[in-house]
Amino acid sequence: MRPVTVIGMPAPVPLPDVALLVGAQRHLSTVDSSSAERVVLGDIHRAIDRIAAHDGPCAVLASGDPGFFGIVRALRAAGLDVEVLPAPSSVAIAFARLGLPWDDALVVTAHGRSLNPVVNCCRAHPKVAVLTGPGAGPAELGAALRDVPRRLVVAERLGQPDERITETTPEVAAATPWRDPNVVLVLGPHPVAARAGWLAGNQPGPAGWALPEGEFAHRDSMITKAEVRAFVLARLGPRLGDLVWDIGAGSGAVAVECARFGAAVVAVERDAWACTAIRTNAANHQVELSVVEAVAPQCLSGLPDPDAAYVGGGGLDVLQACAARRPSRLVAGYAAVERVGPALATVRDNGYRAEGVQLAASRLTPLPDGTHRLAATNPVYVVSGVLA
Repeated sequence: MRPVTVIGMPAPVPLPDVALLVGAQRHLSTVDSSSAERVVLGDIHRAIDRIAAHDGPCAVLASGDPGFFGIVRALRAAGLDVEVLPAPSSVAIAFARLGLPWDDALVVTAHGRSLNPVVNCCRAHPKVAVLTGPGAGPAELGAALRDVPRRLVVAERLGQPDERITETTPEVAAATPWRDPNVVLVLGPHPVAARAGWLAGNQPGPAGWALPEGEFAHRDSMITKAEVRAFVLARLGPRLGDLVWDIGAGSGAVAVECARFGAAVVAVERDAWACTAIRTNAANHQVELSVVEAVAPQCLSGLPDPDAAYVGGGGLDVLQACAARRPSRLVAGYAAVERVGPALATVRDNGYRAEGVQLAASRLTPLPDGTHRLAATNPVYVVSGVLA
């Protein structure tokens, strides 16, 4: 069988002479190849079956660069050989229209996928390009980002005579009808990085974690100690595309470290001074997170569903409220051993595989004569669970 020619639209070269031409109706209507059989690309699996059954030259028309979140992957998965003639991707064109570099942009797709990780990337990263899809377009994205300081640039029908570029707010985007196809750029206050990086998209993770307590503003030693934080981070597993709750955040050390891994983070804290410290710590470590100055669990109903949650303060009612939102990973820290049993029971009763551990560290402390002694930190009990 001859290779399938996959052509990015608008076509960069004259169309080859083929017997079978496959593509969306909007692409088929722009080309003159009347002698070819035309198949409208609706059900992709049915179209690929038709291509595989065809014994002559075949071309597939696709938007932009078909190897970039495009049909090339599906054709290769079906065992077909392909020749690709790409056009510029919609993302490249959208950023070009704004005159912005985009090597530091995250590129994510919501086409046929859950919108949640896309929204979380937009919460955590200052420059994101979103490939949209039915039910996951500019309006849905705007509705999910109402509380985030972002501006949206909606690029509709790029390369067409009726192309339109609209800069707007999440609130306005949520209430506006938009034309397909479109791509959305979600931009923070500073969409151009101060200096060029060496890696496209999301930058490497932090060089270290479980940072010393001195790296964070806090008071009265009310901060999760580094050794405990290392274990908590391991159980939370924060990553790009996740949303993490830090309830009773205190200094925000756990919240900030989760954000350094690329996760979107909501830090809930009732103390006004602590909320200021969280914002200061986030700024010092150059991460973005949302701070909610409110009392849990009453405030939790208004927050987006988490992928992981850490309860650093509050009673069993807070832990229960977090478990009811079904995060994949649930972690809680306690200073009193009497709270461990009820917490384990709460986690297990909500369908989690639960475990508990006591963490205590002794740190080397120098003595005047140059020798060292061990100084013990207070033990902490960590209860954690993974959704079964």
